[in-house]
Amino acid sequence: MKRRWVIADIHGHSLTLKTLVSDLIKPEPQDELYFLGDYIDRGPDSRGVIDFIRYLEDGVCRVIPLKGNHEDMMVEIYDSAVKNRHGGLNASCRYDYSSWVAMGARNTLESFQVDSITDVPSSYIDWMRKLSNHTISGDVIMMHAGLNFRIEDPFADRQAMSWIREFEVIPERIGRRRLIHGHVPVCLDRIKNNVRNPDCLSIDLDNGIYLHGREGYGNLVALELNSMELAVQRNLYD
Repeated sequence: MKRRWVIADIHGHSLTLKTLVSDLIKPEPQDELYFLGDYIDRGPDSRGVIDFIRYLEDGVCRVIPLKGNHEDMMVEIYDSAVKNRHGGLNASCRYDYSSWVAMGARNTLESFQVDSITDVPSSYIDWMRKLSNHTISGDVIMMHAGLNFRIEDPFADRQAMSWIREFEVIPERIGRRRLIHGHVPVCLDRIKNNVRNPDCLSIDLDNGIYLHGREGYGNLVALELNSMELAVQRNLYD
């Protein structure tokens, strides 16, 4: 029977990700491995995270990577900077460079050994650009951040799937499926309690891998959807 593993918010922690996958998950070719976005920024090796996921995509198992708000921001800033011959951002860009820097951009550029975003190899930008915002697998729906249930069709708000921080699930609008996401760091005990509770409509798997000095945080968490088993790997960059 194929297993369905979900991992959220890696943020440049490639060594921790590789250890989680190789030592705890141990994927077989028939298994499905879902990634909920935020591969880049904050941690030391954003490029290595993407390289490893692309390696997994190349026949190790079935890989379904989704887009997070950090990828959304980086792609738009890259496109704007490339279009502007002076290297700055166009007025139409939804984001400003200083906001990305505050969210860990310098770590990402350092992992590519470049000073300017326009020098990041375009193949990485293209990979991020093509990522889907959400996916459905059986009785669960997955995305990076969540859904905007304040509108009749939550799937119409693509921005919310990457950026929303607070929402209340209306089960009828998502086919009474369970919602699995990341984006907002929550403590490990809360994750465990939500996974154990069959009535919990929304499970946040982001344990704040980069918050390794804070009690209850600093792990990379994977959830197997068939058994509802958790695999927890502590941050290996301590």
